[in-house]
Amino acid sequence: MVNDQIKLSVMKNICALQQSGHRVVVVHGGGPFINSILSKVKIESEFIGGHRKTTREAMKYIEMTLVGEVNTGLVTLLNHLGQRAVGLSGKDGGMATAIKRFHKDGDTSIDLGQVGNIESIDPTILFDLMDKGYVPVVACVAPDKNGGTFNINADMMAGAVAGAVGADDYCVLTDVDGLMMDKDDFSSLINELKYDELAPLFDKVIVGGMIPKVESCQIALDQGAHSARIINGTKENSLLDALIAKKQTGTIISK
Repeated sequence: MVNDQIKLSVMKNICALQQSGHRVVVVHGGGPFINSILSKVKIESEFIGGHRKTTREAMKYIEMTLVGEVNTGLVTLLNHLGQRAVGLSGKDGGMATAIKRFHKDGDTSIDLGQVGNIESIDPTILFDLMDKGYVPVVACVAPDKNGGTFNINADMMAGAVAGAVGADDYCVLTDVDGLMMDKDDFSSLINELKYDELAPLFDKVIVGGMIPKVESCQIALDQGAHSARIINGTKENSLLDALIAKKQTGTIISK
């Protein structure tokens, strides 16, 4: 997201997928951009359990950044490349409903502010857009039932969206080749895993930033996606290799 050349390469892959007959939904976050704006307005970021504690004041800037900067930038780029992209957040068309998230630390429950989990996804607007040939681009902001605005972990939202649309392929783009048996040994890439094999790997193999990515794959598969895979988005044409050339790319997780 912060490297314009890589971002262009990924968006070109998405255009090629769309042109080949795939129907694509893009879900994105924007952590580095959020860090930048909060720093400029002198709002400190505190992370608890991997989630950014979010005040109501911070949420205004986070939504401004995700929807007004990152989302519109991706939409503009896709349109420039010849596709018809439409920018959305979970607020649009009643797509998403959030519930407040609390971080559990033993018996203690920690209030994270305007941080939420996805309670439900109504994919109607996504199908309407895809049926008309558009690429929906979704920012990870969603309202609760009372109209409050919540910051959603992008991996979690993407998994919920993939499940709701019954995606044939849910692809998580990251900056490593996939899940490694040893995170420091790139040759230990795990090519395929069954869903039931995941649980024993947490805190041993699935650690750090890989935890929410694998959890999002579990959400996607639980809620209706057919397969999930973790791919190195920094490598050129990794999406095309995985979905069109059918090469062994990344880590595939299936039920």
